Amino acid sequence: MSDCTHDCSTCSENCASRDPQSFLEKPNANSSFKKVIGVVSGKGGVGKSMVTSMLAVLANRAGLKTGIMDADITGPSIPKCFGIHEQALADDNGIYPAITKTGIRVMSVNLLLPNEDDPVVWRGPVLGGVVKQFWTDVVWGDTDILFIDCPPGTGDVPLTVFQSIPLDGIVIVTSPQDLVSMIVGKAAKMAELMNIPVLGLVENYSYFECPDCHKKHEIYGPSHADEVAAKFGIPTVAKLPINPKLAAAGDAGLLELFEGDWLDRLFDTMK
Repeated sequence: MSDCTHDCSTCSENCASRDPQSFLEKPNANSSFKKVIGVVSGKGGVGKSMVTSMLAVLANRAGLKTGIMDADITGPSIPKCFGIHEQALADDNGIYPAITKTGIRVMSVNLLLPNEDDPVVWRGPVLGGVVKQFWTDVVWGDTDILFIDCPPGTGDVPLTVFQSIPLDGIVIVTSPQDLVSMIVGKAAKMAELMNIPVLGLVENYSYFECPDCHKKHEIYGPSHADEVAAKFGIPTVAKLPINPKLAAAGDAGLLELFEGDWLDRLFDTMK
């Protein structure tokens, strides 16, 4: 174009001169990553932060140096899952993530607020800027795998994550409802547009297992996860039950103690 400024960040045209890597930000000079995995959902309330936390716990148990970036700026819940209440520290090198009891590194806006229950009332560009700072300004150190807990939907912040951070893949979290195909489709198509592979689909609240007879009851109706995964070419499906112990562990900040093999096969694809 004759009026091109050569600044792709200010332009929405899909011209031949656009550099597909032009939006990628460099991480903090004291950080390195072997793998970066985003955890996304088409809608809120499906347990995305729970899945992110559980995958990080599995990675940590496997001996990997693990981090979690809580990119859900207006609804941060990762610190609560791990019982983290202190504020982050910083020096000339950058901001340092909090460390959980078992050694998982966590960065969340809650660690930067004067009070962790203060609301974050910011507009989209500011939210996106904070997410970029979590990548460029946080001293993650040598990290084998970083999980990014994205806010739901396909708006400003998920787009910032997809464009600014070199993701190796994403995991989509959903629930067993009639609209699941459409909701998963939006997230899958966004990933396709950004050339990011979808590693797996996690169906949360998939069933309830009776503690006495061990029969499984599909409280929210039959699962559609396998057929939806096949439709969008998603290779791995995991199904999480309605489990009061998991919810209680998250509320108490003790998720690192969870027991269950529901996500093992999905995690194996990330090693």
